[in-house]
Amino acid sequence: MKIYVIEDDKTLRAELVKLLTSYGYECNYDDDFTNIISIVLSAKPDLILLDINLPYYDGYYVCREIRKISDVPIIVVTSRNNDMDELMSMNLGADDFITKPYNTQILLARIAAILKRAEPKANTNTIEHKGVTLLVSQSKISYQNDEVELTKNELKILSFLIHNAGRIVSRDELMNELWQSDEFVDDNTLTVNINRLRHKLDEIGATDYIITKRGQGYIV
Repeated sequence: MKIYVIEDDKTLRAELVKLLTSYGYECNYDDDFTNIISIVLSAKPDLILLDINLPYYDGYYVCREIRKISDVPIIVVTSRNNDMDELMSMNLGADDFITKPYNTQILLARIAAILKRAEPKANTNTIEHKGVTLLVSQSKISYQNDEVELTKNELKILSFLIHNAGRIVSRDELMNELWQSDEFVDDNTLTVNINRLRHKLDEIGATDYIITKRGQGYIV
C-alpha cells in the first residue's frame, strides 16, 4: 500500500516515513508545495496523510482540491486540535482527523481501518494469497488440495493478515480486530490463536506462512 505524506516539517516527516516504512507501507513525499496537488494525484497513492499548516496552500485547500478529483482516503494529521479544524476537515472530505503528538499505534490502526474500508468489496467470500485460499463463508483454508477448518478468531486473524499482505501487522492491531467480537481477547489469547493457526497451516503444507517480525508483529 502506498501512502503520500504531505508535511513540510522535515524532521516530523522523516519520523513518520520511517514509522510507516517499518510497517511495510511505501511512502512518497515532495517539497514542491506549489504543485503538491498535481504531484500527489500523479503518484496515485492509496492514502494521504495531510498537515494543515503548509506553505503556499493550507491543508484545507489541498484537501478540497484533491477531493474534487479523487476519492483517495485522506487523514489530516495536525497540531491544530480545536473542534473547528476537525469540523472543517471533515466537511471538506477528509476521512479522519488526528492531532499531534499522536500515539503511533492509534495512527497505524486508523490507517489500517481506512484502507480496509476503501478496499473493493467484490469476491470477499474467497481470499487467496501465496497459494493459500481462505473460504470465508465456510471458515476454512485450503492449500494444494488440502483444507482445514478454522475457529472464528483464527478466521479473523488470517483474514486481517491477508487483507494487509505485504506489511507488518502489530499485535495491537490484531487484538483490536478481535475485540470487535463479544469475546475478551488479551495478549495470551492472541498468542494461543496465532500458534493454533500456524499449526493448521502446517497441517496442509503451508509452512512458514505467517512470519514473525520480532518486536513489531506479523506479516504474510
